[in-house]
Amino acid sequence: MAKTVKLNLFFFLFLSSFFTVSLSQTTDHLSTKSNPFSPKSSLTRYWKLKISNKLPIPSFLISKASPLSPLDFSLFTKLASNHSLSSHLSSFCSSAGLFCLFSDPTSQDSGHTKDSNFAVYDGKRFSTYGTARVGGADGFKNYSENTNFASSGFSRYSGVSTGHHEGFTSYATDANVAGSNFTSYAGDATGGAGEFNSYLPRVNVPDLRFAAYAANGNNHPMTFKGYVDDTNSGNQQFLNYAKNGNGVPVGFTSYGDTSNVVGSTFSHYGELANAANDSFKEYTSNANNPSNDFKAYGGSGGNAGSDTFVSYRDGANSGKDTFMSYGRKANSGKTNFVNYGKSFNPGSDSFREYGKGSTGQKTGFSIYALNSTFKEYSKTGVTFGQYTKPGLKEGSEKVSGSMVNKWSEPVKFFREKMLKKGTVVMMPDISDKMPRRSFLPRAITSELPFATSKLSDVKKVFQARDNSVLERVLTNTLLECERDPSPGETKKCVGSIEDMIDFAVSVLGHDVVARTTENIKGSKKKVMIGEVKGVNGGKLTKSVSCHQSLYPYLLYYCHSVPKVRVYVADILDVASKAKINTGVAICHIDTSSWSPGHGAFVALGSGPGRIEVCHWIFENDMTWTTMD
Repeated sequence: MAKTVKLNLFFFLFLSSFFTVSLSQTTDHLSTKSNPFSPKSSLTRYWKLKISNKLPIPSFLISKASPLSPLDFSLFTKLASNHSLSSHLSSFCSSAGLFCLFSDPTSQDSGHTKDSNFAVYDGKRFSTYGTARVGGADGFKNYSENTNFASSGFSRYSGVSTGHHEGFTSYATDANVAGSNFTSYAGDATGGAGEFNSYLPRVNVPDLRFAAYAANGNNHPMTFKGYVDDTNSGNQQFLNYAKNGNGVPVGFTSYGDTSNVVGSTFSHYGELANAANDSFKEYTSNANNPSNDFKAYGGSGGNAGSDTFVSYRDGANSGKDTFMSYGRKANSGKTNFVNYGKSFNPGSDSFREYGKGSTGQKTGFSIYALNSTFKEYSKTGVTFGQYTKPGLKEGSEKVSGSMVNKWSEPVKFFREKMLKKGTVVMMPDISDKMPRRSFLPRAITSELPFATSKLSDVKKVFQARDNSVLERVLTNTLLECERDPSPGETKKCVGSIEDMIDFAVSVLGHDVVARTTENIKGSKKKVMIGEVKGVNGGKLTKSVSCHQSLYPYLLYYCHSVPKVRVYVADILDVASKAKINTGVAICHIDTSSWSPGHGAFVALGSGPGRIEVCHWIFENDMTWTTMD
């Protein structure tokens, strides 16, 4: 019976599509009307069915509906139900307005003999580029900037070179997903230097791999400055980095600063190296839950290596670091941990076989955090000074000025009293940084796998290769959607507008309104607050907030937000007093369950439950409340 209904529906949709096309050929007026069997028309009917007030569906919401034609809608629904969508993925992504990662950058000529300067340039593969160069320099500036998917392969780059310099400045800035593969980079290089300055800042999902990087190199220093700062959910792998190297110093300065869930793996880093000198300064400082894994770092025959960790994970929220077989069987190694792990919320660190079997090992821990375990580590040459977590003084509500600046310029969080007519405030960057995508109709999303337990099926649908950037994007979003809700929170990830409507109605009832900030005018500038209206009279209420998640189709993380006040405010130009925008702001009155290291408290100088915290609804995010 169900099969018959499905076939009849398919045939009916096909006939209606054909009938509509026939009408459009005879009458221009009829061709401009919305097809009643399109996803947008179906959505409008669903809105009227579910929402009890007479307000129309908001234009900003209907604009995100699937652009599929009735015929394509029917076709791709059938393909999804038959689990054969992946064989038509290219046409599906194009027709449905999805964000799919197909492109494989083309190769770049390797036989260059002159210096190269790549500015405002998009992703290429640089295989054996700069090989055997003597002197000279190659620069990458504004490379793959503001792109959705920046991908580059630097395999065997600058290998066997002498005195060759490589500079990566403003590389993949503001890209959405950025992946780079540095395999055998600067192998057997002598002299010269490599510099990564402002590399992948403000990228949503950076994925960088440094395999056999600078192996067998001789005095080819590497500097990572402003590396993956302000990124979200990043991952870096340094495998066999500087292995068998001679005097290859590496400096990590401002690495992963203010990033969210950044992770790094250092495996066999500096193995069998001579006089390796590595410095980690302001590494993952002010970050949220950074995770770093050091395996066999500087060990297995390394000679006279020196590692310094200064202000490492300082000011971070939580975090986890693992040092396994670090400096094992090394000779005259020296490691110094200064101001290590001074996080807001205690992190955890594990040292296993640290310095085991080494000779002349010297390790100093100065002002080192709690929650650390040491198993089978070297009992000689290790000193602990002020092995405590220095927290804020009792009753203190202020943090250092440098940390405040990192979080509040331009200000992202503010107090409720700022929402007053005539007040001049700094508007943060409220522009949407996600790639442009559309929702899918629920008839299609209901047929697609969406769970970490079905990750292999999810990868098959979107043709995601193992260990690819896309695999990481899919995994991160699925894990976030499956995360347990916070105390008092109700949450759901929605991939269709129908699902979003149902979730909002389940929390707030059928008499609801969806709101968002009208545009991005005033973003990153000083603006003046005009007329302010409190939703529901400015009374304490409950809302449902929906924020975008990165996924091939438009996906929102929606959650109930109790005890809030929502405001709609005119945004005025400071000089002319002319209205330029209508902003929607939400004030969280109960912050008692928030983390002490939350950026709001860092910026405003307080703690959980002590103050209310307000923020604007950014472009393409939205909040739902009951109707006034």
